[in-house]
Parts: sequence; C-alpha cells; structure tokens
Amino acid sequence: MKEKLKIVAMIPARYEASRFPGKLMQDLNGKPVIQRTYEAANNTGLFDQVYIVTDSDKIFQAATEFGGKVIRSKEEHDCGSDRLAEAVHDMDVDIVVNVQGDEPFIDKPSLERLLNVFQDDDASSIDLASLKVAIQDSEEITNPNNVKVITDNNDYALYFSRFPLPYPRNTDIKVIYYKHIGIYAFRKQALLDFYNLPMLQLESAEKIECIRYLEYGKNIKMVETEMQTIGIDTPEDLERAKKYLQSSEM
Repeated sequence: MKEKLKIVAMIPARYEASRFPGKLMQDLNGKPVIQRTYEAANNTGLFDQVYIVTDSDKIFQAATEFGGKVIRSKEEHDCGSDRLAEAVHDMDVDIVVNVQGDEPFIDKPSLERLLNVFQDDDASSIDLASLKVAIQDSEEITNPNNVKVITDNNDYALYFSRFPLPYPRNTDIKVIYYKHIGIYAFRKQALLDFYNLPMLQLESAEKIECIRYLEYGKNIKMVETEMQTIGIDTPEDLERAKKYLQSSEM
C-alpha cells in the first residue's frame, strides 16, 4: 500500500510587483485576484489545507475578510520559496504545493498528475516537480516573461531560461518548445534546503528561482500538461482574465 502523503497548498502573495504593482488585489469580476486563486485551489479537493502567505497588510486583511487561511511572514524574503519555507518550517507536512497567486485558473487534472509523481517508481529521487506546456507561437517563445524549460529523456529539468531554449541554429530540426508553468510541488526538505542555500550566478542572471535547485543538484521532475494558464503580469493580462472568466461562466 502506498503511503498517504500530507499535502498542503501555499500561495505566496506579495503586494508589490515590478510589472504590475498590487495585481493580486485587482478586481477580477467581483473578487480580488488572490481570492479567485485561493478558492480555485480549495475547490480542487487535493489539499489537506490551503494557505495564503503574505507580508502585506492589505492582502492579510482581504484574506481574513473572505475567510481564507492566511499566514503572516515574520521576515523579509526575496522570493516565494523563501516565504513558503518559513511558513512550513514547523508544520507536519510531506509535500508543499506552491500555487502562484497571479494564476487564478487552476486545472485540477494537471495538479493531480503533478502530485502523482511522488507515488511513481522514481519518486524517491524527486526533490520537487513542476509543470510544462508545449508552445508554438513565436511571440510566446521569444517573450522573456515566459520561462522556457528543457528536460532529459526522463522528464527531469536540465535548465530554465527566459531566452528561447533550445536556440534554433539548425532550422531543419523540428523542436518543441515548452513553457514552464510556475506551479511547484516540493518535498518539505527540498524547500527548507533552498531557504538555507545562497543564490548563485545563473539564478541571479535569469531571475528564475528554480534554477537554484539545479545549481545545487536537486532533481526537478517536469510534468507535461495541456493547461493554458493566464498569468496576470500586466493590466492587459487582467483584461484577458476577465474576458476568459466571463465566457467560462456563461
């Protein structure tokens, strides 16, 4: 019999954002973005608990008002993984799922596939897992806001980049590009290790925190999905999200 893992979802939530300040508190068809994300995570039924983790008074108050479980960060953090590591340090959990607060359209089947890797034959070698989706549009491929990932033959991540990866020097070769979707499932220890390891050169250059795991030899299992998320990085993304939500509720 396979062991029952204790799984929690954590939504790191900063108020400030360089490209779109206050985006998590923007109205998304009657509810703030962070509430939409929290409710979507809860509605999957995949987690023992769902928490918002924030250092913002505004987000903390809003989460309290709509009935969300919310944890106030005690320290200043440079990235979401550090914020989550502090939050789960004393929790009795096995797997911590990082749900991006600015991606309110959560796909339950994709999350189920992500969590299932921790029950597979190679589960003991997996430190964390994440999602990837095939992309073909040239603008998506070249957009630096879309992080690209390449993997080995066993779907373990080799590298992440904002640059088109791989570079198509040989145009006769049909290459599939994969966009990284920033939903992670961590073993608790991998998350705590990340918190105690300093940032190195590659992560600093790309500004992609999951590169730190690779630089320190952690194994990241990538799971392919067909899920097309709407990450809210700009006001234009918010308008797209409003239209998508309106059409899906009709």
